[in-house]
This record gives sequence, C-alpha cells and structure tokens, in this order.
Amino acid sequence: MDTQTQSPVMLYTEQTPNPESLKFVTNKMLYKGTADFRDESLAEEWSPIASSLFQFPYVKGVYICNNFITVTKEFNYSWEDIMLKLKEFIKNYVSDGKSIVADGFEEAMKAIEAEKGVSYEYTGEEAELVKKIKELIDTYVKPAVEMDGGNIEFQSFNEGVVTVLLQGSCSGCPSSTVTLKAGIEGMLKRMVPEVTEVVSEMG
Repeated sequence: MDTQTQSPVMLYTEQTPNPESLKFVTNKMLYKGTADFRDESLAEEWSPIASSLFQFPYVKGVYICNNFITVTKEFNYSWEDIMLKLKEFIKNYVSDGKSIVADGFEEAMKAIEAEKGVSYEYTGEEAELVKKIKELIDTYVKPAVEMDGGNIEFQSFNEGVVTVLLQGSCSGCPSSTVTLKAGIEGMLKRMVPEVTEVVSEMG
C-alpha cells in the first residue's frame, strides 16, 4: 500500500534573504528540478498551480523546486496580510493531488535556452574550465541557494567572466549581489584562477 498518498500534506513557511520572497515548504515532492515563473503567460502554459497563484493580485513570481514553492510578492503588500491565504491555497492544491508542472517543461526550457545561444560550444581548454566551473556551482553554490528558496544556473564563460542566472528568491534580492561577489566569485577565483569576475543575469 502506498502510504505516500495517505499522509496529510504538511506545509510551513521559511524566510528567504529576499524580503519580498517567502518559501512554502511541503512534505511532498512537487517537482523534480527547478521551474521558475516570472510571468503569467509562461505559468499558464506550463504550471496550473503557478497560473492559479498569479490570479492573486499580490503574486509577482512563482518558483517551484523539489518540495517547495517560493512566492515573490508585490512590494506594496505585507506578508502578514497574505501569507495565510497563500498557505491555505497551496496546501489545498497539493492535497487535491492536482498537476504542479506539466510534463515536458524541462525540455521546453532547454530548447528556449539553446535558441538564446546560452549553450555555447566550448572547445579544448575552455570546455574543461566550463565543466569545472559548472561542477563547482552545482556542488557548492546550488545547495546553499536552494536552502534560501532560489536557484543559480551557469550561463556562460567568456574571457574570464562567468555569467550566472539567478532565479526564485535570489532574483532581485539585495543580498544576492553580495553573496555573488563575496562568496561565489571568491570561491571560483580560488578554484579556477582563470576566472576574473562573476556577473549575474536576472532570469
């Protein structure tokens, strides 16, 4: 018997470094991977829960990863007024077992990125460096950023400059710039001397 479906949905909130973003953590796996919705049109196409959340006037962004959803609010609302409504909505939605992210989302996003030319073809020594940089980000940076309800993705490496994409609570977060410069840039420079700078793109 599958006990997973029987267990009630537990949900709690966690602060993120971004005052406008709050992490809603559940005891269920919602989506294996990362799904970042900055606007309603993408949510409508791929995520029924994100699309429903965008119907609330105070929801500005929805980021889904593993067992949590990070909601970014419009700054003129306070969490005290809206947190319980969001909590109840997410809990009920997950309890009903409704679709979170449509199948094929990851593939579709990869295709969009490839079109944008994100996956430059690196050759020789540069390809090795990129592999090392990606591994360092995935091993050391990603888990910490995920704890804060966000995500970081390697974008490109060009003449010593590493460009990363910040998602979820990290996007537009005042402290993410500090984290980026002090933490990530420092580590990559130490581990990969060819790196001169780390810059971020807000996804």
